[in-house]
Amino acid sequence: MMFAGRGRGKIRPPRRAILSGGELDFDREWNSLSISLRNIHTKNASSLSFEELYRNAYKLVLKKKGESLYNKVKEFEQDWLANVVRPQILEELPSSLLAAYNGAHLTVNEKRVAGEKLLRSLKSAWEDHNLCMNMTTDVLMYMDRVYCSDNRKPSIFTASMGQFRDHVLRAPLPGHESLTLAALLYQVILDQIQMDRDGDIINTALLRSCAYMLEGLYESEDEQEQNKLYITSFEPEFLAASAEYYHSEGSSMVARGDASNFCKQALQAATNEQDRCRSTLSTLTAPKIRAVVESELVKKNLPEMITQESTGVRHMLDNDRLPDLEMIYELSSWVDPRKEELKKAVQKRIVEQGEDINSTAKTASEAPLEKSAKTGAEKGDETSKAAPERPINQQTAAAIKWVDDVLQLKDKYDQVLESAFKSDQGLQTGFTRSFSDFINGFERSSEYLSLFFDENMKKGIKGKTETEVDMLLDKGITLLRYISDKDMFERYYKKHLSRRLLMKRSISMDAERQMISKMKMEVGNTFTQRIEAMFRDMSISDDLTASYKKRMRDLDGTDSQKAELDVNVLTATMWPLDAMGPLLRDGEKKPACIFPPEIDRIRQSFEKFYLDKHSGRQLTWQGNMGTADLRAYFSEMKGKKTRDLNVSTYCMVILLLFNDLPTGNHLSYEEIQARTNIPDSDLMRNLQSVAVAPKTRLLIKEPMSKDVKKDDKFYFNEKFTSQFQRIKVGVVASGNKVESIDERQQTEGKVGEERGHAIEAAIVRTMKQRKELKHQQLITEVIQQLTSRFSPDVNLLKRKIESLIEREYLERVGDIDRPAYRYMA
Repeated sequence: MMFAGRGRGKIRPPRRAILSGGELDFDREWNSLSISLRNIHTKNASSLSFEELYRNAYKLVLKKKGESLYNKVKEFEQDWLANVVRPQILEELPSSLLAAYNGAHLTVNEKRVAGEKLLRSLKSAWEDHNLCMNMTTDVLMYMDRVYCSDNRKPSIFTASMGQFRDHVLRAPLPGHESLTLAALLYQVILDQIQMDRDGDIINTALLRSCAYMLEGLYESEDEQEQNKLYITSFEPEFLAASAEYYHSEGSSMVARGDASNFCKQALQAATNEQDRCRSTLSTLTAPKIRAVVESELVKKNLPEMITQESTGVRHMLDNDRLPDLEMIYELSSWVDPRKEELKKAVQKRIVEQGEDINSTAKTASEAPLEKSAKTGAEKGDETSKAAPERPINQQTAAAIKWVDDVLQLKDKYDQVLESAFKSDQGLQTGFTRSFSDFINGFERSSEYLSLFFDENMKKGIKGKTETEVDMLLDKGITLLRYISDKDMFERYYKKHLSRRLLMKRSISMDAERQMISKMKMEVGNTFTQRIEAMFRDMSISDDLTASYKKRMRDLDGTDSQKAELDVNVLTATMWPLDAMGPLLRDGEKKPACIFPPEIDRIRQSFEKFYLDKHSGRQLTWQGNMGTADLRAYFSEMKGKKTRDLNVSTYCMVILLLFNDLPTGNHLSYEEIQARTNIPDSDLMRNLQSVAVAPKTRLLIKEPMSKDVKKDDKFYFNEKFTSQFQRIKVGVVASGNKVESIDERQQTEGKVGEERGHAIEAAIVRTMKQRKELKHQQLITEVIQQLTSRFSPDVNLLKRKIESLIEREYLERVGDIDRPAYRYMA
């Protein structure tokens, strides 16, 4: 058993007789006391009367002999330690330890045995000294309380601890003036710890006892915490040796090139060192040795392990090694709170994988169409159910795949962030920046994301439940957060939305409105204002159509033979009318379609009805955006001779031309074009739908070929047959749904114009509020206002400032070197 310090008893007041009397013989009293102290040290104290010894010491102090007594006790302890205790330890000291200290080689077992012998010897001497000094302190308690306190002397226990330090541990060894027992002790402890690190079994309790001894000894008699011998002498050597060890270990691990194994060993090393401090050394060392492991093993080697090509972070990410990533995250957090190296490596990999997705999408969209692929018209578009046709061409498929691939990448890194990186905010910011970089680095990202929404918002989605579609749309909304040119996305989304609404292809109006609400929450109210206006137009159009039909019934009564009209009246400034029609040359006005007389009468009737309610407005009819239901009669059809056809408005106009045509007669392409005024691109596509597609071949084309040419002739197909009562005739797509280069350039031009107007508006708005601003402040504030919609070009911004100055909205103030502007009301 070891003792942390001397005990404290209660001082008994001496009998009055002790206080009386003449001079005290100090030498006689000390001789008696010294014999008793020697008996205590030789463990022969059973016959001693400690009360009598206490009284004798009390008398000496009372008779002003405290200083002599104090010095004599110190001399006794010094003599005992130097001439009895130390020789005993040296006698048991293995000679092999001295030889090993001087460079001789010992086996691990020899080192362990010799070292444990020294440790046991010191442990025994220390415990005996503690025990004896506790007993001695009880005898000299009055001296400690009175003499030592009054004269500011260290207690006899403290003084004797310093003597053990100086005369046992730090006294030079015979024949080795520069070597002490303390130095041997430190080396033995270090050797034992190294054995433990190498996996050998050591006596941890023995080491802990010696570490406890070092903790109980101090460099000075004031016994301050930082002056413990363990901290001042042993710990620096331990930390230095540990630093050298882990530096070497780190180099070996790096040479092996296994990042996963490095992480495991580094974490295990830190755990082992903490356990070693608790069980073998001292908890005082725990934070310091942790810092050594972090500095020498982790900090110096982790960056190289992170970037290691075959096993580093890239390999872990590519192979979903989440446990390894979690370990490397923990190690990074030890040495760098911001995890810069880890963040840099993951960001680099995200961008690389994102660029691969971009490259794949670009290659797929530019690849030649497969010969086996068929257009919607060639496949035939007849249905017996409500589900419409769902052809997706090659470029559209590439667009959808791009979004799907980006979403999969996003899901992957969301899982990495949550499972391995503890949802670290700094890493999440880095991930967001990387996704934004590669998404905005792809010029068609806005268009492709809009197409993704378009495909998933249409009717007839196969293989997906409503819940799955809703989850996909939610993920798509998160991608919208990364798009910097949100005005470009808005243009595409309005274009695709308008087609869904006007062609009645949406899942439902509720789903569309819910989608807009999600967008509003993600990117703000400004983004969705125009889109919401489109829904208002649709709602107003429903009410307007119902009012028109009611008025017609009131005027004419019910006429089952008369055509019915459903009209969508669109606000020209809110709908992308230029994007919904075919691409026309710059400056070319879109021709007005010539409707058949029976249809034109209804058109004029509605126009009069509308203008009576809204005078001063102008209606422009968009024939390319409508649909019509016709009932056609086929004389050679078996059974029921009629079929219900769902066709485009242009297709209806074409088919009605054949009503008054005698059987066997034909119409040429030029005649059809002249009588309908349908643009060539639309006319060719609609004729392909009804004269080329085998399952919807309502007309016969001569000569028969896949393409429609201007010298072709067309006959009504009396022999047309179909097993379906209702037939949907799909219009052949005008190329791919993804924009062509010309269409893309036209879109970018229009977006550029809108951005110019937005920049001017932001400048005027800012200057009107601030009245006067320096150039750089104006640039900064305008950019901040517009960043939510697009990334303003600084050069364009400067040109717009110049333009506003020329138009006298602004004026320059100040000198040329530091320009500023003033708003001119």
